[in-house]
Amino acid sequence: MKSKIIIALLAVVTLMSCNNNKSKNSEPGEHTEKEGPEGVVLLNPQQREALDLELGTFQMRNLTTMVKTNGEMQVPPASSAEVTAVIGGNVRDIRVFHGDKVRRGQTLAILEHPDYIKLQEDFAELASRLEYLEMEYERQKELFENNVGAGREFQQVKSEYNSAKAKHQGLKARLQLLHLSPEKVKEGTISNSVPIVSPINGYVNEIDVKVGTYAGAQDMLFEITDNSEIHADFMVYENDVHLLEKGQKVHFTAANIPDKELTATIFAIGQEFEANARAVHVHASLDETVPGLIPGMYISGHIHTDENYTRTLPNDAIVSEGTKSYIFVLDEQATEAEHGHEVNHADEDEHAHDETHAEESDEEHARHEEGTHEGEGDEVMAFRMVEVVAGLQDEGYTEVKLLNPLPDDTQIVMNAAYYLLSDLKKDEAGDDD
Repeated sequence: MKSKIIIALLAVVTLMSCNNNKSKNSEPGEHTEKEGPEGVVLLNPQQREALDLELGTFQMRNLTTMVKTNGEMQVPPASSAEVTAVIGGNVRDIRVFHGDKVRRGQTLAILEHPDYIKLQEDFAELASRLEYLEMEYERQKELFENNVGAGREFQQVKSEYNSAKAKHQGLKARLQLLHLSPEKVKEGTISNSVPIVSPINGYVNEIDVKVGTYAGAQDMLFEITDNSEIHADFMVYENDVHLLEKGQKVHFTAANIPDKELTATIFAIGQEFEANARAVHVHASLDETVPGLIPGMYISGHIHTDENYTRTLPNDAIVSEGTKSYIFVLDEQATEAEHGHEVNHADEDEHAHDETHAEESDEEHARHEEGTHEGEGDEVMAFRMVEVVAGLQDEGYTEVKLLNPLPDDTQIVMNAAYYLLSDLKKDEAGDDD
């Protein structure tokens, strides 16, 4: 970083030296660079490019009481699923890859096992027997109600029927858990395999099976995560917990997008400490959808425990000299005056050029006029030094208090105040000599 600053400063000094040499070696009648008014720095396009000069306006930021924090991105329990087999089986086919986006009910893999066939056979057999028991139950019931049949026979048939009915419902539920159709099984359609499906929409984060291996009923086969419900999970130490409330704003950065500040709102605060860290979990929902965030990603930021927004600028926009602080603003009047000065010199040069080369053709003269107009955008810009009072600092920004009011749309140098002050002091030292 220091090397880049030194290179930029050397480039500006070189450009300014070249301009001074040109001024000293220029012949009478040629345009010479004009020094700016007191407290004003003039920069041409080359100098602004060398400094990578950026202009901007004041930013309102909250620089009050803050709690530093870090954590990671997480999803709620309902947005993460570990997929297992209801009944163990051998993996015949895997139909997804790590990172694939899947929908609820989509087939992830196919398992096969003789137990699946036996289960369907038992259900089909019981379904047929249940039909017979149901008819026998209705017949014995009618006889019993008409005092024709014995009560003992009716009770026996009723017991068998209710037992078979309960077992039938249990086998039916097991088939449905295996995503097999009980109706098709009744019709005689028997399958030797079952699908493993995703219970939620999301992305495949883990695949813990291979084709041909046996997957037990308790083994995790896949892990699915729905990133659409991702939120920030921060850790706050016990000495700062009393400052937290639901609804407070959190400003943070993520590992994969460190240059962008994200915001979130606290919606839940943990009620117990982590044993080792002596910190509580603080959950915050994102204020806007941010692509690229994934669970487990490291984040760091700060929580504003009160609200008091104030006028701020980046630290590089403020320069100190002794006990005073300064910023540099675009002086439009001085810029326009300097631009007018350049235009007058250009007109004088053009007039001299016409007298010397009166024989120049109309076509060549038109080309000269066109080139003159194309260069009008490369004007010198004037920046005026303004004294301010610097206040609180946070995350690369400093509070700015104005001694004299400035328009809200004032264009301010955001990143090179130190170099502009150095150039201003150099010019003042040159004037003293």
